[in-house]
This record gives sequence, structure tokens and C-alpha cells, in this order.
Amino acid sequence: IVPAQTHTATVHAVELVGATPIFVDCDLQTGNMNCERIEAAITINTKAIGLVHFLGVPCDMDQIFHIADQHQLKIIEDCALAVGARYKSKHVGLFGDVGCFSFYPVKHITTGEGGMFVTRHSDVGEQISKLRAFGVDRSHSERNVPGKYDVVALGLNSRMSEMQAAMGCQQLNKIDQILELRTNNFMELKARLSDINGISILDADHPNKVNAHYCLSVLLHDDLKDYRDKIIAGLKEAGVGTSIYYPHPVPRLTYYKNKYGYQKESYSNAATISDCSIALPVGPHVISSDIDYISESFKKVIGKIV
Repeated sequence: IVPAQTHTATVHAVELVGATPIFVDCDLQTGNMNCERIEAAITINTKAIGLVHFLGVPCDMDQIFHIADQHQLKIIEDCALAVGARYKSKHVGLFGDVGCFSFYPVKHITTGEGGMFVTRHSDVGEQISKLRAFGVDRSHSERNVPGKYDVVALGLNSRMSEMQAAMGCQQLNKIDQILELRTNNFMELKARLSDINGISILDADHPNKVNAHYCLSVLLHDDLKDYRDKIIAGLKEAGVGTSIYYPHPVPRLTYYKNKYGYQKESYSNAATISDCSIALPVGPHVISSDIDYISESFKKVIGKIV
């Protein structure tokens, strides 16, 4: 079971191991999978729940754990946009059987490419260590005889270089500062946009959740939703960079639509986020004067439309 609203990589991982992705719609308030729909999607063939902490907002882990326990399912956490996010003071990625993080250039911390895999199961960790290095049964440091090894699985070359790791470790030392800046920027920009009619902000206003604030996603409502492209163009003209997370629900992408079909009514919330949202930057590079400019530019562009 996977969210309909996510990056395609989440679902590719399911396809690449020969499993079948079962898509579940999301909540409009957070973008995370709707727990009631997770339960409804479970069959006797279901093996795991592959959840995504969308844009850094933690999922409702208590509910998901309850569902997984009832049906004896594994939990895989996609934390690509959620470094630093917490649920009941516990870091996301540490709840499920495995957690996956991305260190792509636009993430909270970067190693240029690559990521991190965490698990509480030692046998799974050992298997992943082999699969990331061609299926070789031991690393260089573990070989009693130099050059002597065996291949025990069909693995890939997914190893991170020492230079990439060093870059990541240095940023990891600054992660608290990075997260604080993101949180401050998010809250300030959210406050500046609060007087605009016809919009809402994807967020988790819940005492159990600490948002990692990957970006600030504005959801357009009412008449504004028909002018998303014009608003983006107006912001671009003003020098304000934007993005969309994500431009299509995964089941609407050509590969998945051709293979499994697509019914908009089954993923109406995911489609709404794809078609009616605009993501604004809140990263540590953004300073207070930028927040002023972004919010004022947003209001000016909307003012010209309405």
C-alpha cells in the first residue's frame, strides 16, 4: 500500500521488486495517506504499508501501527522530505521496520546524491549492505584475505563515496540549526499569508507532531484554483521560485496509468493537491527580507487576478 500523492520513486521501489502497488488517497490538510483508506485497501495479499511523511509532516503513526498490527503488515517509512520530523518526540524513520532518507541536493541535508537506510532488524541491515555492493558478502575491512570474497545476491552499485559521506556528516552537525531556520521561515511566511482568502497551508498543527518543513505548500481554493499557472508565472516574473509537490498523483503518470488504470474519483484529494498547490521556499538560505518579498509578491499577483 502506497500513497497516490508522492514522488514516483516511492512506487518504483515496489514495482522493481515485482510487487503490486495499491494506491491510497491522502488528506487535504497534510498530504499524508488517509488512515481509513489504508484499512479499506488491505486484502489477504497485502504485505506492507509504504508510508510517506509528506513535505516533512509526520504521519499518524499510532493509527498506522494499529492497522499494521491488526493485519500483521510490515511498515516502510519514506522520510525523503522529513529529516528532523518527529512524532511523539521520536524521529520518523525509527517507527517502522525500515526507514529511507534522501540526501539529494534539494533536501534538508545533501551528499550530492544518495541517501540513508535505517532498520531495527540486524538481518535486514546486513542484507542491504550486501545489495548496495553487487551482492558481495563482505566489505574490504571484513576480508581476512585481501581480495577474497563471494557474491551471495544480485546486488547493485549503490555505495556512497567517502567524499559524499564527509559532506553529509558535516551538514548533520548543523541539522538542528537548519531545522530551526526552516521552522522559523515556515511560520513567518505562513503568518504573512494568513490574511489571503481562498488558500490554505498544508501543515500538521498537532502536539504530537514536529514538522520538518521541507517547503510551504499553498493550496488554492474557490476561484483561485483555476489560476494556478498564472500565479506561478507571476511569481516567476517577480523572481520568486516555486515548485509543485507533485505535479501528478502517481497513478496518473503514464506508466502507472497504462498498467493499472486511473480513476480520478479514487484519488480526488491527491489530484487536488497536484492541480491546485504551489510550493514556496523556506530553506535556510531564505532570510527575513525574502519572506517579506515572497509574501508581498504573492499578494500582488493574486490581487491582479481577483
